[in-house]
Amino acid sequence: MRPLHGHPVRSLEWSAVKPIYDPALTYEQNYAEGPFGAFADPQVTVTHEGAPLQRFFGLPVWQTFGIPAGPLLNERFTTAAFRAGFDICVYKTVRSSAYPCNPFPNILSVKVDGALTPDKLSSPLLADAHYDQPLSISNSFGVPSQDPDIWQPDMAEAVRRAGDGQVLVGSFQGTRRESTTVGDSYIQDHVRCARMVVETGAPVLELNLSCPNEGTAQLLCFDTPRVRNIVAAVKEAVGNIPLVLKLAYFSDQQALENLISQTSEFADGYAAINTIPARLVDAQGNQALPGEGRAVSGVCGAAVTWAGLDMTARLAHIRDELERDFTIVGVGGVDSPQKYHAFRDAGADAVMSATGAMWNPLLAQEIAGIA
Repeated sequence: MRPLHGHPVRSLEWSAVKPIYDPALTYEQNYAEGPFGAFADPQVTVTHEGAPLQRFFGLPVWQTFGIPAGPLLNERFTTAAFRAGFDICVYKTVRSSAYPCNPFPNILSVKVDGALTPDKLSSPLLADAHYDQPLSISNSFGVPSQDPDIWQPDMAEAVRRAGDGQVLVGSFQGTRRESTTVGDSYIQDHVRCARMVVETGAPVLELNLSCPNEGTAQLLCFDTPRVRNIVAAVKEAVGNIPLVLKLAYFSDQQALENLISQTSEFADGYAAINTIPARLVDAQGNQALPGEGRAVSGVCGAAVTWAGLDMTARLAHIRDELERDFTIVGVGGVDSPQKYHAFRDAGADAVMSATGAMWNPLLAQEIAGIA
């Protein structure tokens, strides 16, 4: 066990816990006023002795655990996460120009009996504002982004605020404009945004391929030829800076193997999973999230743990089979130390938690054995 000291505030009763991102507020309110709960408390702090002994893309870290793109909206969020012992933090995905958030609400509690396996996706799931354990939630933001004039200096400050043994990852994606084709201009928008992230000093980049907006079959990560062209162009632009590809869940093993074989000469790592899409309804059977195109939302949290573990194990198998050397970041329903270790045992080099960390800001300390 690494030398570590914490000054945690003990968890409240579940019904009284205030998450770091408040789902009762809009995205814009959270961006301006958050983080909330324990992340707003400077006493929730981890200090260290000695030197960090673990590595993430060769960079020293105290613990190979952190928070993926999603709940860390800006520098205040990432700094609070670092302070609380989450040593690898991903700044919420940015774009090359401002992009609006989906209408409020964006997060609802999703009721799933056990694991959200494919057989349960044929029927709609109930979603409401009552957040109970084991917790799963909707993730329906639409990948909003501030203008680069805002996010670039903010991300640069987030990089500077990372402590010894901590890493800020810059997440980005391209934007397909209605007035353009999905050819060279789309690729160049990815390249342009990647270069903007590099300018902030972020030591690791993550290309988000797993949100339902840009590719065939809804998700860009399922469009292997296009992904290969994008990743090749981005890697040429960013050089030796590690590049991680964020993936959705692949039910088709051959498709996953093909994606890895076509991209692993450019990609330094893969992170999986993001969410599992499901149709959400309210208690009256109506669409739970308002607005066109929002009948289906990504679901994350406890119900998708199985999918994250499955993808981690399959990526590890493909890595061995192809004799490639890439990093695996396991994501999906990690809400306890036991699940962190399960992901590591499945082959993950690093593990991240979004929903679990949002409602339990002491999770990193629990994994380290100090909370």
